[in-house]
Amino acid sequence: MAITLKGMTWSHPRGYDPMVACSADWLEKSGVAVEWDKRSLQDFESFPVEELARSYDLIVIDHPHVGQITAENCLAPLEQPERQAEFEALAAGTVGASFPSYNWQGHQWAFPIDAATQVLAWRPDRLEAPPTKWEDVLHLARRGAVLLPLRPPHSLMSFVTLCGQLGRPCSVDRDAPFADHEAGSNALQMIRELASLIDPACLTMDPIAVLDTMGDTGSPVAVSPLIYGYVSYSLDGFRPARIAFADMPLVGNSDYKGSALGGTGIAVSAFSENRQAAIDFAYWIAGGPVQADSYWRSGGQPGHADGWEDDGANAATLDFYRATRRTLEGAWLRPRHDGYMAFQEEASHIVNNAVTGAISIDAAIVQLNEGFVKSFRG
Repeated sequence: MAITLKGMTWSHPRGYDPMVACSADWLEKSGVAVEWDKRSLQDFESFPVEELARSYDLIVIDHPHVGQITAENCLAPLEQPERQAEFEALAAGTVGASFPSYNWQGHQWAFPIDAATQVLAWRPDRLEAPPTKWEDVLHLARRGAVLLPLRPPHSLMSFVTLCGQLGRPCSVDRDAPFADHEAGSNALQMIRELASLIDPACLTMDPIAVLDTMGDTGSPVAVSPLIYGYVSYSLDGFRPARIAFADMPLVGNSDYKGSALGGTGIAVSAFSENRQAAIDFAYWIAGGPVQADSYWRSGGQPGHADGWEDDGANAATLDFYRATRRTLEGAWLRPRHDGYMAFQEEASHIVNNAVTGAISIDAAIVQLNEGFVKSFRG
């Protein structure tokens, strides 16, 4: 009897189109069909994985969920003794911490199929080169040329990225404060200063909303300094104007370290009646040959280094991968413990309250650190 797997991914073309295209290849190769549903970016970042695991065989997830899903026993571990060589090849193909980001309590809960971190987006038809320093971004903001996505959780992501840039990355350990008081205060002040110079609508905008605005031909916006890289917008014809991406702007004499790692991984439901077939698909689509070919060619943003190094992928995307690789390799891995996801939502609103002046910066740091401690269960 033919097997049909059900998969859930996110609704942007970057998240959906490559899954459909690659699944067509897999059907031809293996005889196994995979049918995909999609959910909004906001749902992707917050919807309970356990609920999805009861309805789908394959689920595209974000790595901060791994502590929660481990506690819920809703995903199947992907390491298999008979596939050790394949597993090691996937691990060796990681860009930055993408592969280990899905490893928790001794098991691999997903394979990276999409690698991303906060970088800089810019309009090459408006600027000769991307700004490389934070002060250059402020100069452009005073001219009305900058947007910054501050809709939760992206405000928190910018906060932790700037803390990393300031040399004191946020903690992932319950025994240390989430944010260093001095670095955290400086980071909030930097976001507050930038937010005061740009459209207040940024508080309601996620990266897709910002990039859609930037991609309009008549848009005055030429830069978003901290935004998750979206290769789709670099493709010719995706939007009226093409958007290029570059390494994040540096603060002072900092290095390309501390950007908040994003991306997605493919996971297999522990409740699947066709678990092995789903695991087979996960190994295949995450592998270098697919990632460096049909995955990126169908609009995906590879999670494997073979895709990032492919000449064709770079030529088609204004050098998206080579231009942001340093930032990705130095990216910061978010906390992943059970309880972090609720903290991420709460902390994002604390950051926004500080940015808008609803609370003081000192109060925000206190609230962030108190909330972080409470997020550890047990």
